[in-house]
Amino acid sequence: MDKSILMDWYRQMVLIRRFEQRCAELYQQGKIGGFLHLYIGQEAVAVGTIAAKADGDHVITAYRDHGHALAVGSDTNFVMAEMLGKATGVSKGKGGSMHLVDVERHFWGGYAIVGGHLPLATGIALAEQYKETGNAVLCYFGDGSTNIGYFHEALNLASVWNLPVVWIAENNQYGMGTAVDRASAVSELIKKASAYGMEGQRVNGMDVLEVYESSKAALDRARSGQGPQFIEMMTYRYEGHSMGDPLRYRTKDEVEKWREDDPIGVLERHILQDLDVDKDSLETIDQEVEQQIEEAVIFAEESPLPAAEELFTDIYVEA
Repeated sequence: MDKSILMDWYRQMVLIRRFEQRCAELYQQGKIGGFLHLYIGQEAVAVGTIAAKADGDHVITAYRDHGHALAVGSDTNFVMAEMLGKATGVSKGKGGSMHLVDVERHFWGGYAIVGGHLPLATGIALAEQYKETGNAVLCYFGDGSTNIGYFHEALNLASVWNLPVVWIAENNQYGMGTAVDRASAVSELIKKASAYGMEGQRVNGMDVLEVYESSKAALDRARSGQGPQFIEMMTYRYEGHSMGDPLRYRTKDEVEKWREDDPIGVLERHILQDLDVDKDSLETIDQEVEQQIEEAVIFAEESPLPAAEELFTDIYVEA
């Protein structure tokens, strides 16, 4: 893998991590309202999968969506402004944490309803197939979504119509506060894909290189007419389901065990051991990202709130 690509992936993952950590601080200060679901620990999934997509491909995800927005290239200032509900945000301050959208980058957002976006992914893939564009869809969801009716309906029709969609289950081990094996009769999510004629693949979601390789291959298969693909990314969220989660359902030892394979640390070790890069180069990236985040916070805090009349706009699609 080209050194510049791996360094860029490192930068993206650090950016997501620092963005989320700063959002946690802003939430505790009362500057971010509503719910806040952090992506800390899962950075390799968004960065690796999105690196594998083509320019015309679509990305759609659930409410833990900040990492995906930054990975598709959305402006950090505008994403942070949206977190604070400001008019300069990617959704004009109307969506907040769970509803980030970037139309220019074919990023159709975070959705707050569990599994509610899965049929939309099927619909987008159907439109691309109908138009014969060659574009595919990357659809992300948590392990809890696989027990929802939307999941089964969406996967069934995707297979019936042989659609170019890659289903990415981000298995971070817990649906809210419930372990996967306590909530799902089938704890290996790839087995659920087999019910709809898809051969699922389990991938180490803490290793961005493995994530990229599996995603690239899946996208190539989907794009070439081999039908929908299913990848179960084995990952872990270090923080709670949301900021209000007391985390009483797992032990500190469990969290520390997963931290040994921290996705940023895994990539950092690879870069330092296998490439002609020294620690100072990575520390420089860290410092640049810190500055970028601070500038984004300043931009967001200084941006105006949406005007009152904005309550009545963007309700209907304009012809």
